[in-house]
Amino acid sequence: MSFKEWIFSSYPNPHIDGAWKLPHILVLLLCIAFIVASTLLLKKKQKVKFILLLSFAALIVVFGLTRRIVNFVKTTDYSFRNVLSILLPRPGCAISCWLVVLAVIINKKYFYNLASIIGILCGGIFFIYPGAGFNNEFILFENLYSIATHALFFTMSICFVTYKFADFNYKKPVGDGFCFLGLLFYVILDIWVFKIEKDPFYFMPNNDVQEIVGLDYGLYLPLYALFIIVFVGLFYLIPALKKRKAK
Repeated sequence: MSFKEWIFSSYPNPHIDGAWKLPHILVLLLCIAFIVASTLLLKKKQKVKFILLLSFAALIVVFGLTRRIVNFVKTTDYSFRNVLSILLPRPGCAISCWLVVLAVIINKKYFYNLASIIGILCGGIFFIYPGAGFNNEFILFENLYSIATHALFFTMSICFVTYKFADFNYKKPVGDGFCFLGLLFYVILDIWVFKIEKDPFYFMPNNDVQEIVGLDYGLYLPLYALFIIVFVGLFYLIPALKKRKAK
């Protein structure tokens, strides 16, 4: 295998079932170990925590830029739509990468809230049922990109919470609300305006998650909406209950 074959992921790479095999488990354990250790060892060192998060964000940017350069070199289609599909984040996990990077740059609690919720959701789904990265015999660049970026944004998302950069206060809904509306607006652009992604967050008909759970779309959509409401709501409910108990 040459470097060119590795970086362009052109080397023959047979598909395997890598879910919950040793590489998958080791990466997940490494993420958990880092989250626990750094949270416990750096309790009162907010600047060090921020530097760690900034370093992880920089790694995501390096991986993202490298992948985009590779895709620009590989493609022969330089139409406006295809250029957008290369440049902009399209699936939910790619959007999560941008959100955690932007959260560190913006450094505001309302954006940390959004990034942590979306990152934990998308990263959690990936590590429960990895659809990329671990599912090939060799770790080519595309596999490394997928594994590394998922591990990084998932770790950062949880660390936003454990480091107390995020603050889920239901009494201050304005900033969080605008962030979620902004994300929804971007998803609408992705699907119906730019037409570069069919379904970033698996709510459109005949998506992969619907096929996995085997539900009719008429039942899947309300259950999906209920799950999202409960999942997001728990981030605000748990701190509220803790504060009430403390009183």
